[in-house]
Amino acid sequence: MVLVVWRRVGGVHRRLENRQTGYDQPPISLRQGKLTTHKEELHPKNPYLQDLLSVEGVLSSDGIWRVKSISNGKGPKPLTTAATPEPLIPTEGSIRVWSDFLRVHLHPRSICMIQKYNHDGEAGRLEAFGQGESILKEPRYLEELEDRLHFYVEECDYLQGFQILCDLHDGFSGVGAKATELLHDEYSGRGIMTWGLLPGPYTLGEPQKNIYRLLNTAFGLVHLSAHSSLVCPLSLGGSLGLRPEPPVNFPHLRYDATLPFHCSAILATALDTITVPYRLYSSPVSMVHLADMLNFSGKKVVTAGASIPFPLGPSQSLPDTLMQLGVATPWTPLSACGDPSGTHCFAQSVVLRGLDKACHTSRLTPGTPLPSLLHACSTGEEVLAQYLQQQQPRARSSSHLLLTPCKVVPPYPCLFSSSLSPQGLVLDNATGAAGESIPVLGALCSSSSLNRALGDLAEELTKLNLRRWASFMDAGVEQDDLGELLQDLRSLAQCYQHGDSLMD
Repeated sequence: MVLVVWRRVGGVHRRLENRQTGYDQPPISLRQGKLTTHKEELHPKNPYLQDLLSVEGVLSSDGIWRVKSISNGKGPKPLTTAATPEPLIPTEGSIRVWSDFLRVHLHPRSICMIQKYNHDGEAGRLEAFGQGESILKEPRYLEELEDRLHFYVEECDYLQGFQILCDLHDGFSGVGAKATELLHDEYSGRGIMTWGLLPGPYTLGEPQKNIYRLLNTAFGLVHLSAHSSLVCPLSLGGSLGLRPEPPVNFPHLRYDATLPFHCSAILATALDTITVPYRLYSSPVSMVHLADMLNFSGKKVVTAGASIPFPLGPSQSLPDTLMQLGVATPWTPLSACGDPSGTHCFAQSVVLRGLDKACHTSRLTPGTPLPSLLHACSTGEEVLAQYLQQQQPRARSSSHLLLTPCKVVPPYPCLFSSSLSPQGLVLDNATGAAGESIPVLGALCSSSSLNRALGDLAEELTKLNLRRWASFMDAGVEQDDLGELLQDLRSLAQCYQHGDSLMD
């Protein structure tokens, strides 16, 4: 499996710039004539990064960095939601580049730098779909991408396919669309899982940015779905359209939706969980098999959801918790497609990780009347499968249960409320603190909620007067392209009409 990430990599950019300052030149003493020295101050290192590096510790035998707690008050602390405003931690709020904070080390052969657009600032940005598409039409960028792909593909013993992560709201939507087309043509039969990332809450005070976000999202979803096995938008916002919606709420998380650092941590937790079925060596499910189960009848777009952490009490079993949830959806939606309650599910893949094996089945003493059919199951896998069957009896369902929890050690932000135990279990009293790991439930769903979400997106585009946004058209999009986009978007939305599935 090869991961292709189309996203701004500002931290890597800065590291490369620092390396390039060591020019191959003779010593100063050998130069002739007048010499002028220009010195540029480096961007100051975030104080939390300095403390993090000073207490980094060593890599343990299980592959995890053991980090001591930061005692000088500069480390991450629990943040409050907008409902209870308190001053945000300046160190987290001032983080500019996620790759610097996470200290992600990328291989130089894995980086394609787009030099013609700025990473930051208001001018020269990669902000329109047509700009992104045109990049991979240029021979130098196309050849560079193909060269780097071949380098990694040749190292694979068995190539399942590709994962593409790209921003949907800006010009990287076009870059990702062109990249999926290239992969689809060159690696036919391989899986292509595309994750389109969208920002969280936004305001109506920036009309051009919002209109561009709407257009880029629509063009991206249609073009990506044409060449991908599956496309899944990921966002903590509530809507794909222009109407602002509040960010999604997690009962046991206290996060600031305006901080990309917090949002990316939550989405990464969900992504790490829902992709488990085809990433495990022991799993019989491949990327193509999972996509085939979810994308039948043209349903190329899916939604994601997660329960972070999964709300298991210290004295509860998995059947107890699932029974308490009742008919409510057990996960929080993460695809900006509205509330999933009351919608029809055509197919779903659910992963539950991090529960102790003793909690998988009922703890009732023999002879006690069983509260539900879930308490009669003999394994945790049967409990989860039975629950999904009860919730959506006519849906295709695939479930996976893993013992390995999700690690939340630093530099993972401290987002958890005081109602969690060190094991990530939900306490009755607010006296706990999350430890190094938590249980997580994640899901990918082909749902009728997409009929409404995609239909509303097409309706908003119909009302849009593109003459007011000539700069978007100048980037390579024509009026006929918008008409074709609306037709494709409506056709895609019709695939998710309730009763449209083969099972109905």
